[in-house]
Amino acid sequence: MKFGINTFLFSSPFTNESVSYFPKFKEWGFDFVEIVIEDPGNIDPGLVRRALDDTGLTCRSVCAATGPGRDLRGNRKEQVTAMNYIRELIDIAPVLGSQLIAGPMYSAVGRAEMVPAELYKKQWNTVVGNLSKLAASATENGVKLALEPLNRYETDFINTCGQVLQLIKDVGSTALLVHLDSFHMNLEEKDPAGAILLAGDKLGLLHASGSDRGTPGGDQINWQRIFDALNQIHYQGDVVIESFTPEVKIIAKAASIWRQIEPSGESIATEGLKFLKSFV
Repeated sequence: MKFGINTFLFSSPFTNESVSYFPKFKEWGFDFVEIVIEDPGNIDPGLVRRALDDTGLTCRSVCAATGPGRDLRGNRKEQVTAMNYIRELIDIAPVLGSQLIAGPMYSAVGRAEMVPAELYKKQWNTVVGNLSKLAASATENGVKLALEPLNRYETDFINTCGQVLQLIKDVGSTALLVHLDSFHMNLEEKDPAGAILLAGDKLGLLHASGSDRGTPGGDQINWQRIFDALNQIHYQGDVVIESFTPEVKIIAKAASIWRQIEPSGESIATEGLKFLKSFV
């Protein structure tokens, strides 16, 4: 099991200049960086890869940012925009050294509305068709796509592990995996540890965040049960700290971070990493 840090904690959007954080991540003891690529045009993938190599870090996962306008169940323009964006990530990820793209790629984050069952089914079939094409592209590039359920306030489409497993089954591609997040599970799953057991060998990534979006360990989540479940499924994948602070204003607004939850991003990173490593 390896431990990484999501760049949203310190940078949004991630640009070439954001590589300046890499030496600190290495100093703090992280094994790798999960890079959020909000706009592929903001980075030179070769430059970022060299910075990783120079620092002795790897990028084991790329995080997709599917904001408004990038929606696999949206109108035709939104679907095309989302498809093109994810295909760009599929091309960029191997250059960075990553074989995994993660996030709620099925819909635009923040789209949450009650729709009739027949419309939901139509949206579902649209997403299945689009993901089938993306999964084929991912397979060609040796990349996996890990789909993340979100809480009810951020999406009405996929909230639980069971739902995302059904989506993966309907697509029918081994290129698709499950991406679980402790924050979202705390809100939506009857039993977060049970969700991990349900995912089993389909679990491709775990995001670790406190129940208040702060430091893992300084919250009410039963982390012992989380790691017991990971051990039961013989999880050999990655655990990534994804928390937020008010200082990164763009993501703070998107994630509704209205107050200073923790002293600093550094304290979230260092204290969280120390806590998570205590289980292995």
